[in-house]
Amino acid sequence: MCSDKLARNYRVATGLTATSRPEPRRRIATHVAAVVTPLDGTEGTTSRHLEDPRGLARSAGTPWRTCSSIPRLARARYAKGAAMASEQDRSTQEVKLDEIHARLATAVEQLVSGDDWRQAMGFAARFRSRSFRNTLLIWAQHRGTFESGLVTEPEPTYVAGYRQWQSLGRQVSKGQPGYMIFAPVTGQFASLTPHDPESWRRLSRFEKPRPGEAVRSRMVAARTAHVWDVSQTSGDPIPERPVPRLLEGDAPTGLWAGLAALVEADGYRVLRVEHEGMIGGANGLTDYGARTVAVRSNMAAAAQVKTLAHELAHVRLHGPGNPDWAGHRGIGEVEAESVALMIGAAHGIDTGSYTIPYVAGWAGTVADKNPAEVVHATGERVRKTAGVVLDALNTVQLGDGLPPGLTRVKTRPHAERIPSAPFGQRRSEVGGAARSL
Repeated sequence: MCSDKLARNYRVATGLTATSRPEPRRRIATHVAAVVTPLDGTEGTTSRHLEDPRGLARSAGTPWRTCSSIPRLARARYAKGAAMASEQDRSTQEVKLDEIHARLATAVEQLVSGDDWRQAMGFAARFRSRSFRNTLLIWAQHRGTFESGLVTEPEPTYVAGYRQWQSLGRQVSKGQPGYMIFAPVTGQFASLTPHDPESWRRLSRFEKPRPGEAVRSRMVAARTAHVWDVSQTSGDPIPERPVPRLLEGDAPTGLWAGLAALVEADGYRVLRVEHEGMIGGANGLTDYGARTVAVRSNMAAAAQVKTLAHELAHVRLHGPGNPDWAGHRGIGEVEAESVALMIGAAHGIDTGSYTIPYVAGWAGTVADKNPAEVVHATGERVRKTAGVVLDALNTVQLGDGLPPGLTRVKTRPHAERIPSAPFGQRRSEVGGAARSL
């Protein structure tokens, strides 16, 4: 750009026109050293080394800058503009985050009855690759799109980002709104002693780890992103995953054996008792002292695996010494039944028999927390626990909300128990980070 300006100034100063024969390139080079640009932005030349046939030379008091200073000034202006743009981007992102928090609060407020929660858990089972809050956001926004007539199905099937759909040979249809969700902002952390939680330090943008340091990623903040359902796109067909097909009362193939193996891996024995009278009239019973899980056998196979999943959730979430367990029995039963519901829904089991009490009843039992916070925390604990169980099972399951052929990189929210406190300036999404967003 600078050489073009020099050449233009040279032509003006020497009287060359567009039709004139230009000076040879080597002669131009001997003259352009004297071509300069005034600080007011106009173009001109000095008369120090070449004649000024048109009287273009400025007076001695006019400030001039040489062409060599132009890149430095341009960089300064670019940096200033970039800083202003970055500040505007941050402001816009804050507005979007406020909007998405408001949408999430509205979605939570709509979970009033136990049936509402049951439906939300059944939906979350099909979108378990995403956090509970993102599941609620997708669910609520798709319902609005359905009610406005833009899509034909009341519930989404597969959701993905704009470029992700393009990578699968599909294009978002014109006029289809994206569903706003939380997306992770990750940072790199390094440590010479990974087992010491206090030793982790965050790497700056271009900083490299020191020799011998372990490096891990973790979520440090949240931003907004958009996804679209497959019904909002067109293009190449999406292959269908195998779907579990069950007769009424049947259990999915391999589910009992898989759940029993997980219970035993946690150090408990699985017992099948003849009737409920042997376990206090219940369908199942977990004895933490004896480290046994009992399930009555005089009920349908589907009910037995549902009960075993319920008891496995108790083992994983509510056992003695579990630091995350608050000890609220009502919430404990909701969590166990919800985990069982998600596991059953992922295997095609009818979830109508799952019983969840009135949401306000159990969500209002935790001191110093409002019901919305309890719903967030409970939903995320349920999703994470069910997700770990489902990932460990070698069974035919429904999809997890991602289109077949597409994979997502899972974000490690805490990078092997790396504490968040020492790093500071952490702006995470409401209620803490999720394994994946």
